[in-house]
Amino acid sequence: MVGSIKLPVNTIIPRIRGTNQIHCCSSIFISRVFFSIVFLIYFMFKLLMGRLSSEDLMWVFILLLIQICRSKGCIEEEKMGLLEFKAFIKLNDENADFLLPSWIDNNISECCNWERVICNPTTGRVKKLSLNDVRKLQDSKEMNFTFFPLNVSLFLPFKELHHLNLSTNLFYGFVENEGLKGLSSLKKLKILDISGNEFDKSVIKSLGAITSLKTLVLSRIDLNGSFSIQELASLQNLEVLDLSSNHLKTIQLVQESASSQNLKVLDLSNNDLESFQLVQDASIAGENLYGSSESFSKLKKLEILNLGYNWFNKTIVKQLNGLTSMKVLVVGHNNIEGFFPFQELSTFGNLMTLDLSGNKLNGSLSMQDFASLSNLEILDLSANSFSGIIPSSKRLLPHLKSLSLADNNLNGSLQNQGFCQFNNLQELDLHHNCFEGVLPPCLDNFTSLRLLDLSRNQFSGNVSSLLFANLKSLEYIDISYNHLRGSFSFSSFANHSKLQVVTLGSDQTNKFEVETEYPVGWVPLFQLKTLRLSNCKLTGELPGFLRYQFKLVSVDLSHNNLTGSFPNWFLENNTKLESLLLRNNCLKGQLTPLRPNIHIRSLDFSRNQLDGRLQENVGHMIPNIVVLDLSYNGFEGILPSSVDRMSSLAVLDLSANNFSGEVPKQLVAAKSLNILKLSNNKFHGEVFTRDFNLPWLFSLHLNNNQFTGTLSNVITRSSSLMVLDVSNNSMSGEIHSLKGLLDLNELILGSNCFNGKLPPEISQLQRLKFLDVSQNALSGSLPSLKGMEVLEHLHLEGNMFTGLILRDFLSSSSELLTLDMRDNRLFGSIPNSISGLSNLRILSLKGNLLSGFIPNHLCHLTKISLMDLSDNFFSGPIPKCFGHIQFGEVEKKYKVFQESILFWLDTFSEYNDIWVNEEKDEVEFVTKNRLDSYRGGILDFMSGLDLSCNNLTGEIPHELGMLSWIRALNLSHNQLKGSIPKNFSNLFQIESLDLSYNKLSGEIPPQLVELNFLAVFSVAHNNLSGRVPDMKAQFGTFDESSYEYNSLLCGPPLKGKCNDITEPPYSPPKSSRGNEAKWYDINHVVFFASFISSYIMILLGFATVLYINPYWRQRWLFFIEECIYSCYFFALDSRSKLYSIFVKLDR
Repeated sequence: MVGSIKLPVNTIIPRIRGTNQIHCCSSIFISRVFFSIVFLIYFMFKLLMGRLSSEDLMWVFILLLIQICRSKGCIEEEKMGLLEFKAFIKLNDENADFLLPSWIDNNISECCNWERVICNPTTGRVKKLSLNDVRKLQDSKEMNFTFFPLNVSLFLPFKELHHLNLSTNLFYGFVENEGLKGLSSLKKLKILDISGNEFDKSVIKSLGAITSLKTLVLSRIDLNGSFSIQELASLQNLEVLDLSSNHLKTIQLVQESASSQNLKVLDLSNNDLESFQLVQDASIAGENLYGSSESFSKLKKLEILNLGYNWFNKTIVKQLNGLTSMKVLVVGHNNIEGFFPFQELSTFGNLMTLDLSGNKLNGSLSMQDFASLSNLEILDLSANSFSGIIPSSKRLLPHLKSLSLADNNLNGSLQNQGFCQFNNLQELDLHHNCFEGVLPPCLDNFTSLRLLDLSRNQFSGNVSSLLFANLKSLEYIDISYNHLRGSFSFSSFANHSKLQVVTLGSDQTNKFEVETEYPVGWVPLFQLKTLRLSNCKLTGELPGFLRYQFKLVSVDLSHNNLTGSFPNWFLENNTKLESLLLRNNCLKGQLTPLRPNIHIRSLDFSRNQLDGRLQENVGHMIPNIVVLDLSYNGFEGILPSSVDRMSSLAVLDLSANNFSGEVPKQLVAAKSLNILKLSNNKFHGEVFTRDFNLPWLFSLHLNNNQFTGTLSNVITRSSSLMVLDVSNNSMSGEIHSLKGLLDLNELILGSNCFNGKLPPEISQLQRLKFLDVSQNALSGSLPSLKGMEVLEHLHLEGNMFTGLILRDFLSSSSELLTLDMRDNRLFGSIPNSISGLSNLRILSLKGNLLSGFIPNHLCHLTKISLMDLSDNFFSGPIPKCFGHIQFGEVEKKYKVFQESILFWLDTFSEYNDIWVNEEKDEVEFVTKNRLDSYRGGILDFMSGLDLSCNNLTGEIPHELGMLSWIRALNLSHNQLKGSIPKNFSNLFQIESLDLSYNKLSGEIPPQLVELNFLAVFSVAHNNLSGRVPDMKAQFGTFDESSYEYNSLLCGPPLKGKCNDITEPPYSPPKSSRGNEAKWYDINHVVFFASFISSYIMILLGFATVLYINPYWRQRWLFFIEECIYSCYFFALDSRSKLYSIFVKLDR
């Protein structure tokens, strides 16, 4: 964003902080040349007019003498002072000759020509020293900076010094511990900037001696806590005071103090302020003021006040009521709530700039809100929660030049609002709202407009190429991410000579097309700096008008259909290019050799058809590259070792190419790397050797290569690692402790040859969301993972884990979505604790040794979509409550697999396509008689239940017919009996139904023909009878194999024909015997009741007979005694015989 709409203060406040300006030409020399030319013209005019007198000749002599006398340059004392400062820098282990190359000690060197030095053209004395960031810390890649004290005496020779900038040098104190008192002898010093150093509050007292100061910048010097303006009481001339970014919590204002009466500019931004404190005397603690205007009563001359990025609430505006001279007020990004504070602002009649952005203001805006702000020129209300429409306030704001209402909830059509009245605006920012309808035709009348941002709204319709034709002052335009359609001719900007930034791109659903080649050969008057045309349906080679562009800094032409070879001419034309994004096009051929370019920071040529090898010296050609993405192309060969020359490289993505060989040692020791993606190539060799040292690495992708070796402890050197993916390689050995990687979000080690146990310390990775150790040779029991509270995906399949599933295995992982433990050697039952995984969507325990009943507590997993318990030893009936889980019936807001696991880094916010990872979950599931792999968003739509290959008994619960959203149901290879539930016709979404290899009987419900999505159906190897369903709809696609080995079935497609006498198509009337049970049907309740009662009656009868007849009772007791003795002697005899046999065998 250009202009003041983002930083409105910048257009009003003169920024006094250093800007690293290098003064290569002497101001004295320029002034002398200019003076000499003016005087020569005057002298020639006198001579030609014949009016040259002796007095004129005397002036010529005097002025020439003065010029000759001044030819010596700067004063020797000051030159030596500058050289002493250079020696001071060198003394503190800095390369002074590199930092100050023109500061040379010889008779020829003119110190007024040195960089960072400006002299007075009249006296030749130094008047300005721009020594800000003299150590070039802002450009340094090192993080361990050295601190050293400042020697103030070095500046005493500069008697006429007016401006001294010492900011951003990390001075941490003073050589003589006297602070800045020494500068009090510089009577002409007006501007002092010591920001960005490690001074503390002790420096404030010494500043009071420099009474000549008018501008004082104390930003970023760690003042901390509270600060009293009274400490600067002696600076009576002070007009500009900057205390920003100091972690201040309280500002004390002394009620009777006159120390700040002349203050015109006060910057308190980027602190932790909540209020101001008014005290009667500097030594007495005061009270916080919320709403009182007394705190600022003495600051009557204050014109500019910046309170942005603090914690002020809505009372702050009322506190400022006494500042009647205020012209610029910035209170953006605070904690101001409620409606627009129009009453509190009514006293600021002179206000020209108002910034209330980034607060919590809401409600609608009305005309009366701005009635008292008639002088307002810049208004920024962005990043709030305003709703409604734009008020028609043009007549109340006649001078308004800049308006920002971005990042709100404003809506409606601009055509139907007072928008068209603001046609004198120079800057208009309405991005990220809810405006809709067509772009208003009245935009054609905004002829003064320099900035126009309508992006990220809901504008629709065609965009006329004539809409912006009259906006010749336009410098910045962004209409991206709307619902625009049709074709727009880029040549409509041809005569916009001031145009610098154009953004017309959108997302991949965009129906907006940009035409760049009509009329053929058009030549633009503009020189762009930024061009973004992603998803604009560009075809052919790069747009022709780009051949006339030579000042481009950032270009994004990604997601188009550009063809041809790589445009090397484009890089040659734009030598200051920093970012070039050509992602997802159809560029072919090899990368032509790059030429040296120190400005390029981002190159993205991914998802094209480029091939060939990278040039060996690529690192020398683009040494300052930050982001390099060549993924999804056809590059081959080995990586050049010159990558170590890319000292700023933070993101390197070479995935999905044909690179081979070993990874250069220089690359795995590049200390600036944050993201490294080498996946899907043919790299081999070891990576995690002693050379591995990537301390700032966040994401490492080495999957799908041929890497070998172990995952050694050197990986813990990357202590900030968030993503580690080495899957699908040939790595081996044990998985060592990774407890040093406390920031790890994803650990993917699947499809390797790792062995041993899963280290129990892995549970200490409490930020882990994705853990995959599948398809290895890991063994032993499962460790407890109860410390992983944010774990979402767990893959342990394809190993040799044994033992029970512990109760506390995942007792606290309530966020778990995927639990895949298939194909291991786990035994026992499913623990009750698994019911606590309330968010679980996928459960796969297939191919283990689990046994027992399928527990009813699995029904507590109400959000489950895929459950695979097949190929185990479960027995008993199918839980009826499975019918209430409703597999797959999940609302859109709960679609969790559709989203990639993405998170981007603020460091690369300027590169929108850069993220740490896009890993998606992947699960295998048998459906339609084949093993399919489901990945990413498709898992949100896939649902299924597989209980096959167990020992389940009983009937199929008719409750399963309630699973109307299920797509696959497999109950095959069990011992199920009974009939097929008729309500299976309610499985409207089912695609695969397998009931084969059971003991089912009865008929196949003819209602199943209503299942329109059924693709696979099998009831083979059962005891079914009767006619098969009619061969219509999906059942017309099933052949004999779906019904085989059911001897009593008949009808097509089977060979056996049914009897000619068939039942009528309608149901006959119910007879009196219609409800009678068949002869083989058994009422279990009646059967067991009669059996038990009969058994009891027999026992009672037998006991009664023995009680009545003593003879029979005696015979019964003798019989029992005889049986006991017979059994005893039989056991004794058998024992002796076995003993004799064993004795013979021993011999």
